[in-house]
Amino acid sequence: MTLPGLAIDADGRLSRLPLLLGLAGLLPFLFTATAAWLAPVAWQVVAIKAFLYYAAVILSFLGGIQWGVAMSLESAGSTAFRVRLLLSMAPSLVAWPALLLHPLTGAWVLAGGFVLVRLLELGRDSRETLPVWFQSLRNLLSLVVLACLAAVILRLVGN
Repeated sequence: MTLPGLAIDADGRLSRLPLLLGLAGLLPFLFTATAAWLAPVAWQVVAIKAFLYYAAVILSFLGGIQWGVAMSLESAGSTAFRVRLLLSMAPSLVAWPALLLHPLTGAWVLAGGFVLVRLLELGRDSRETLPVWFQSLRNLLSLVVLACLAAVILRLVGN
């Protein structure tokens, strides 16, 4: 069994870099979601805000990935190019307003954004365009991010 996110280059060599970077990107999610439960109350508020802001940044980043795919792998002017460029803007247009909402509502909006981006990545066009290692890595990362969002939502409901 290979680990998710182990990239294989054209020469058949493995690279752990995508996995390591992906796992490093989970650290702020894990730290702030944990702090939302375990830190002193005043710090819980800070942790939840930090969590939501980081989630918005990462959701926007996922849209940027789609922009990059369109620019580098799709034929300019094709329907796939136009659709992928238009869809690449949606995550940031969801993430930023989520920060203006009540934290509980914003967390739900961000969770929905992460689910929708993952569904886009699982679509036929993305499965045919993106490497297999990317899909397995995104499965792992999405599950952890959504679990952390669930933990923060539960914490906010408990207040």
